[in-house]
Amino acid sequence: MNSCILMAEIVKEPELRFTPDGLEVTEMLVQFSGLRESEPAANLKVVGWGNMAKEIQQHYHVGDRVLLEGRLGMHTIDRPEGFKEKRAELTVQKIYPLVANLNMTGSSRTTAPVTTPPQKAVSSYEPPLSTPTPTTSNVGVASQNNYSEPVPQVSKPERSSYPPVAPNPEPDVDDIPF
Repeated sequence: MNSCILMAEIVKEPELRFTPDGLEVTEMLVQFSGLRESEPAANLKVVGWGNMAKEIQQHYHVGDRVLLEGRLGMHTIDRPEGFKEKRAELTVQKIYPLVANLNMTGSSRTTAPVTTPPQKAVSSYEPPLSTPTPTTSNVGVASQNNYSEPVPQVSKPERSSYPPVAPNPEPDVDDIPF
């Protein structure tokens, strides 16, 4: 399974284009820091397709810090100098904006996306207590329940006898094939 999650900063404005079939495609360049402070920042081309392309182009701009989730691919490009160059490209499947005041030096590794799932509303509704009403006639009434008494728990009866255990037959040592 090819899955990549990357925290990066957008360094080139997302460009929305269309394929000959009319499918939207957005390309942008992102930058992310290395593992060590001595390592230079790396750039990566990010591509979004369809509705994701529209969302990226409308909501994300240069300087935005994002969390990208997608598939990493390698593409070979023929250079005019006569050699082939391999470039990595991330096809984004999900994108999340990050909090604006994050430090991208790698010291803050516990950041989370801004988008959080909606919280369930706590209900202050309490159902009314059921109170039994006395009946004047016992016609058609099997029994009257007293809701204030606990319901007796019925336990399963223990089995008094079990079937006999079958004896384990001894293996026949003469039937061992060699």
